[in-house]
Amino acid sequence: MLSNRAANITPSITLGISAKVKELKNKGVAIIDLSIGEPDFLTPDKVKEEGKAAIDKNLTKYDAASGNIVLRQAICEKLKKENALDYQADQIVVSSGAKHAITNALLATINPGDEVLIPVPYWVSYPEMVSLCGGVPVLVQTKKEAGFKVTLEDITPHLSDRTKMIILTNPSNPTGNVFSKKELQSLCGALVEKNILILADEIYERVIYDEPFTSIPSLSEEIYDKTILINGLSKSASMTGWRLGYSATNKKLAKAMGSIQSHLTSHPSTITQAAAIVALRACDDEINHMIHTYKERRDYIENFFKQWGKLDIIPPKGAFYVFIDISPLRAKLKDESLSLKVCEDMIEKYKVAFIPGIGFGQDDFIRLSYAAAMEDIKEGLVRFKTYVDQVLED
Repeated sequence: MLSNRAANITPSITLGISAKVKELKNKGVAIIDLSIGEPDFLTPDKVKEEGKAAIDKNLTKYDAASGNIVLRQAICEKLKKENALDYQADQIVVSSGAKHAITNALLATINPGDEVLIPVPYWVSYPEMVSLCGGVPVLVQTKKEAGFKVTLEDITPHLSDRTKMIILTNPSNPTGNVFSKKELQSLCGALVEKNILILADEIYERVIYDEPFTSIPSLSEEIYDKTILINGLSKSASMTGWRLGYSATNKKLAKAMGSIQSHLTSHPSTITQAAAIVALRACDDEINHMIHTYKERRDYIENFFKQWGKLDIIPPKGAFYVFIDISPLRAKLKDESLSLKVCEDMIEKYKVAFIPGIGFGQDDFIRLSYAAAMEDIKEGLVRFKTYVDQVLED
């Protein structure tokens, strides 16, 4: 009954953990959830009010398949102001979340058998999305000592005459690391010379702490033309459930992606689109408050691991994740998957939820999300330290 693509799909580990957390909470179990990949802040009030007003104004009819023209213009304004990027409205396709935008991009560019380079660790959905669209995911191992930021040296052995695209996530989920402008210039310049498309997933670009953010298509005209920029409002404006993402590309690609979307889903909710205009134009204060709060949490976690001294982390420069190296536990825990074992122990014995690194292609790591209250972070880290210290002493 099932198609080959449906039969071969792997369920999302992150969603599996979320389901486990919800199940335990429904049973009355108090869980400290450090697994969640969404802001713990509410959508700004002015955005919610605009959504309500859109309903009252009866903005409930079909609109342009690529998105409301006013919203697309607001996105162009944002990209110009914040990222020094010049796009026109007909280069923007507004979708039902960044996942949808990525899917549009893959469907518009990938032929059966085309290879897509995916640096490891990767966001859990990338390989499955590539496979569903007929491509071949090629996993590129990166180095811990480089903060898991992919280099041309990492990529070169994987290049073939079928290499069509690379997916670059910046800031990174799961590591929270961020490429510098110099690193991006060197890497992306070489990729474009080899005629490789760049899918630049910059969904976390507003959540950055230590240095200015560089958007990949801003690097040069050649890189701009070969880049599919993916962004959205889920992380920056805490609008995960509203489902609003977008792509910015050259006009030829944008037209193709808009046509694909017109046959699959039409446009995103007109209510969400109306609210998104306000999120883009009038929520800097709320967004900056979120970023300031995340930074305080990030600083606390870094100091915790520095003082403890037993486990390493990849120092996060953006997003709201910490990638924790649990490899010292491997000699003590003999399970087939180290990260699954640690996460299962923590949720069953200590009632703290993390995400196992095996879902990101790195079984020696687990991901902690600090999109959570500071008191939960502190208590969760205390329980995790207790667990690790006990394992290492046994």
